[in-house]
Amino acid sequence: MKEKMDARSCGGSARSLRIRGSKNFDAIGRWRTVEDGQPIDATGGLPDGSKFTGVSGLEQGLLRRPEVFVGTLTEKLFTFALGRGVEYYDAPAVRKIVRQAKGDDFRFTSIILGIVNSTPFIMRNSL
Repeated sequence: MKEKMDARSCGGSARSLRIRGSKNFDAIGRWRTVEDGQPIDATGGLPDGSKFTGVSGLEQGLLRRPEVFVGTLTEKLFTFALGRGVEYYDAPAVRKIVRQAKGDDFRFTSIILGIVNSTPFIMRNSL
């Protein structure tokens, strides 16, 4: 399974972070420290090149630059909300949502409200 996950093309940094930052969790979310009799290497790297160890290290790395994580989260939620992939012309709306969420300490509700009040969401084609 690990080989299949590694072989897939990661569409964005969030998926890449999830795969690299949570090796201690198995497929159903149980914590483990060994796999196939070998200790699990829980080290990883962030897109900016910084390294971390374990989930707490990943958390600290994300907290150093929360706007990167929130931007990726916003893009993923935008994809769901719009019913299509995020395009280059959606970037200003995503940046605006992240800026507004920053003023509200990156609260999840700020992100959701930013999405539903954004021009791409309001102007989307109904199915």
